[in-house]
Amino acid sequence: MANLLQRLKYTLEADLHSVFDKKEAKNPIAMLNQYIREAEKQTEQTGKWLERQASLKKELENELAVAIEMFNKRQKQAELAKLSGEEDLIGFAEQEMSAYANRQIVLKDSINKATEELFGLERKYEEMKHKIKDMKVRQLQLMGKENVTRAHNQMDRVLNPETNGQVGKRLETFESMEAYIERLGQKIDQEHEISSMEQRLAMLEKNAPQPIAINEEKLS
Repeated sequence: MANLLQRLKYTLEADLHSVFDKKEAKNPIAMLNQYIREAEKQTEQTGKWLERQASLKKELENELAVAIEMFNKRQKQAELAKLSGEEDLIGFAEQEMSAYANRQIVLKDSINKATEELFGLERKYEEMKHKIKDMKVRQLQLMGKENVTRAHNQMDRVLNPETNGQVGKRLETFESMEAYIERLGQKIDQEHEISSMEQRLAMLEKNAPQPIAINEEKLS
């Protein structure tokens, strides 16, 4: 169990760097998200092993309680057998007492080792959870950096088109928009001027005095 958790710890610490050295340039956010999901699954599985280890320790403690209880019971029975002079019962009770006494020694030693191992596993388990938290913080940092980068790229496309090959695209930059609006304004002004001239000419034509008609018969 301890060796497995140690390998998981190395996986979280060492493999993270090796994976990102190869693929971070391609899509760091996606890779980090995937790695965090895998680390969370491993941590969740480790938590289940810890629960199992704690359960086994509890079972050892229960067995110790039974051994103590049975030792005390056989001790009382041995005393009664001695009072009654039942030699076979005395021998049986003392044999049982010896078995339960030895079992207590074994169980106590096992419980001490299980307690120490469980403490070590819990400590590494907490380290794993902290490692995941650190990776999530890194995830937020990278997402923020990616967001800022995308925002700068978008703004540079508009503010500095010459550095992004966007000069020829119509209405892509402030400069091209200004030029387009200027041309559109000139066209409208020209059309308005022509329209105004035509209206003035029409008015002159309308208001012009009509020529006097001459009667040729009277002249003759």
